[in-house]
Parts: sequence; structure tokens; C-alpha cells
Amino acid sequence: MALGVMALLGFYLVDSVFVARLGTLPLAAQSFTFPLAFLVIGVQVGVGIAIAALISRAIGAEQHDDANRLGALVLAGGGALLALLVILLWLIQGPVFALLGASEEVQAMIRPYWALQLPAMWIGGVVYFGYSLFRAHGDTRFPGMMMVLTSLLNLVLDPLLIFGVGDWQGMGLEGAALATLLSFCIGGLLLIWALRGRGWVQRRGMLEQVRKSALPFLHIAGPAMVSQLMPPLAAMLATALVARSGEQAVAAWGMASRLESFSIVLVLGMTMALPPWLGRCYGRRDWDTVQQLMKVGAIMVIGWQTLLGLVLAVLAVPLANVLVDTASVQGYLAVLIRCMPPSFGLLGVCMLVVSASNALGWPMRAMLLSFLRLFLCYLPLLWLGFELGGFGGLALGAGFGNLMAGVMAWMGYQQALATVDVPLKPQNP
Repeated sequence: MALGVMALLGFYLVDSVFVARLGTLPLAAQSFTFPLAFLVIGVQVGVGIAIAALISRAIGAEQHDDANRLGALVLAGGGALLALLVILLWLIQGPVFALLGASEEVQAMIRPYWALQLPAMWIGGVVYFGYSLFRAHGDTRFPGMMMVLTSLLNLVLDPLLIFGVGDWQGMGLEGAALATLLSFCIGGLLLIWALRGRGWVQRRGMLEQVRKSALPFLHIAGPAMVSQLMPPLAAMLATALVARSGEQAVAAWGMASRLESFSIVLVLGMTMALPPWLGRCYGRRDWDTVQQLMKVGAIMVIGWQTLLGLVLAVLAVPLANVLVDTASVQGYLAVLIRCMPPSFGLLGVCMLVVSASNALGWPMRAMLLSFLRLFLCYLPLLWLGFELGGFGGLALGAGFGNLMAGVMAWMGYQQALATVDVPLKPQNP
């Protein structure tokens, strides 16, 4: 599964690298769509978390018919919800992209790209719900393999559809969206084949299952979706601020966002791997092991991400030159790479604490930490840095915001741990 996540993040980074070869405006156009794409991803992740939890609980209680009806519900209901969302995003694209700071020229490039990218996001979301069924039934291997496969397909299709073959000049920016759409379509067909005969999707009794599972679903999905929707909102505000420096800055910001997601793959792996262990310890009230696991996780995250961040900072200029072709975008991107990755260690600690808080029975604390990270630490320092030092100050503000969030999250974790009823260890005679 971790390999699959890394492949998927690489998928998005490579996509932006190819688009960057088209020039500043296409990369800026793609970058303006990222916050809205994160909105769709936030909804699908929130629904996926809830449905995986409900199905796994039903399986644990030997309620297999309920689990199978939930499988049908997530594909039908989740697909319908995402369809409504992507239709809404298409209808409101003009005013939204204008508010984000996109010029008329950039918006004209966004429209044909968005017309293909939105269906791609819908199909990708439904495929993700299918992966959630496999994870709920204890199979993480198939989703991981599928993520790798769709990433490889996109890697092959991207240059062919963007730049063309032979006398065909390709589709440009729209080719990137079509490559994503075709990759997810093939992934969806393979998912249908893999689900065939497993009995995990049962349509009979779905309406009764809706009445039975609606409240438990909302109890889990509500906080999860709120937590997942905060980053897209913050990304919209950040993009609007960056747009004040011009389209070259937005293009660099979009590429830096892709690089950030790929470079924190260890953190993402830890946030997936630790919660099951922490949940078991929570069930046993084994707080000593909780502390040991969190300490080891934090040390690993800080050590690796800080080292990687320093290496990236040193290589900022050559790396920026590799990722993008335009000199002005390279300059902006080098500033971002120099200032932001060294802070990813403490950003990773914050993400780890948020993930652990859900496993340890502190969901509201997790949601509060997510809110404070973005709206108390990150965005205010981003704005303050921009006002004081322009784009360079903005990059420094983002880095300091991450550092502040990590320290705040760890202090909050320690404070929460101090309030639990830790059983006394037996004393040796």
C-alpha cells in the first residue's frame, strides 16, 4: 500500500513536470485547479474513511450481509455525491478561478482542461471507493498494485497525449487530463473485474441499510470530511495570495505543492501504519507502548524529513531547473524549495499527531489541531511573510508556519496524554 501511495504521488508530480514543458501559462492553469481538486479528494477520503470503518466493523461482528450492502451503497451513494460535486465545480468555475486570481487568458486554458479533468476526478473517486472495499476486507495489496499500475499508465500516456507522436502535435494541457482519465478508466475496469464473484456488493436491501447506517456514517464521515476539507480551503486562500506575485509564481507554487506531497511519503506511510497499532494499545489501555510508538515515529519523521529537506534546499537551483524550463518560474521555485522542505520534519510531526489522535479516541482534538495548523500557524505567517518580504517572505512564512504547527501539535499531544488514566506499573520487590 505504501508503494502504491508513493506511485500515486509520483504520478501527480510527473504530470506537472510534463505540463511545465508546455510553458508558464499551462502550468499556472493547472496549478489554479489544484485547490478545487483537493476539495474532491477531501470528500472522497472522508467518505472512504467512514465506509471502511463501517464495513470492517460489520465484518468483525459477523454481519456479512450488512457489509456487502454497505459496499453497494458506497459505490452508488459515493459516486452520486462526487458527481454532484464535480457538476457544481464546473458550473462555478468562472467566478471561483477569477477569485483565485486567474487572468482571462489562463481561464481560457483552464476550461478545456477542466472539462476532461473533472470526469477523471469523478472516476478516480469511484475507483478509490472500490479500493476502500478491499482495505475494509483486509486486502491492501490489490489497491497498492492498482495505484502503481495506473501511475505507470499515466506515465506512458502523458508524453504521448501532451506532446504527440510523429506528425501529430498532441493535445497540450488537455492531453494531461485525458491521460489521467484513461488511466482511471482502465483502473475502473480492472476494479470491476476484481470485484466480480466476491459478493462484496449486494444491492438487495440497500434502502433498509441506508436507514440503519446513516447516523453511524455521518458520525464518522462528518468530522473526517471537515478535517479533509480544511486543507483545500487553505490552499485556495494561499493560491489567491500567491497570485498577487503573478502567474509565474502560481506555476512555481503548483509545482512545489506536487514536490511537497511526494517528499513527505514517509510521513503519509507513518500516518497509515501507526493508527492500527495505536488503536490496539488504546483498547488495552497500554499507554506506555503508545508513548514509545509515538516517540519512535516522531524521531523517524523529524530525522528523515529534516535531512531530506536540507538536501533539497542545497540542490534547490539545479532541481528547479530540472522540474521547469522557464527561467522566471525556476527562480520562484528555487526560493520555495530552499525555504519550505527543511520544515517538513515538524510538519510531519503535526500530521502524525492528528492521525494518532483519531486512533486514540480524540477525534475533536484531531480536527482542532488541523484547524489550528492551517488557520493559526500556516496562513497567518504566509500572509505576514508576503506583506513584509514579498514572495521570499511568503516562502519563509510557510516554513515557519510548519515549524510552529509541529511544536504546537506535540505539546497538545503531551497535554492530552497527561489527562489519561495511565495504569501504574507493578513495582519490583
